[in-house]
Amino acid sequence: MRRLISSGSPFEATAGYSRAVVQGDWCFVSGTTGYDYATMTMPESVEDQTRNCLSTIGRVLEDAGFSFADVVRCHYYVTEAAFADRVFPILGETFGAIRPAATMIVCDLIRPEMRIEIEVTALRRG
Repeated sequence: MRRLISSGSPFEATAGYSRAVVQGDWCFVSGTTGYDYATMTMPESVEDQTRNCLSTIGRVLEDAGFSFADVVRCHYYVTEAAFADRVFPILGETFGAIRPAATMIVCDLIRPEMRIEIEVTALRRG
């Protein structure tokens, strides 16, 4: 059974995607940027954007019946290589004990205020 999960972002309806898709024991969370979706504001710092990304992802995982402990794969997209050292400690607070497979890529994002985007895949633990 396929279940679609929304974070309430207006981008989901506009671009035609779900924040997450649950298929069986898998949860695929779309790339999530640092917006505060309640106010549609974006903090300036990559650190605050990272915290917002993780907060949104955490809520979506919970809504889908998963937790961060179920995350098996992370993709991190940052707009500057120097951001890696600034976000590693924040990512480590969430994923340090979980240790999912991860990749960080330096690239442009679709809006100039975006500094990081995080995508995760979770597998329900048996």
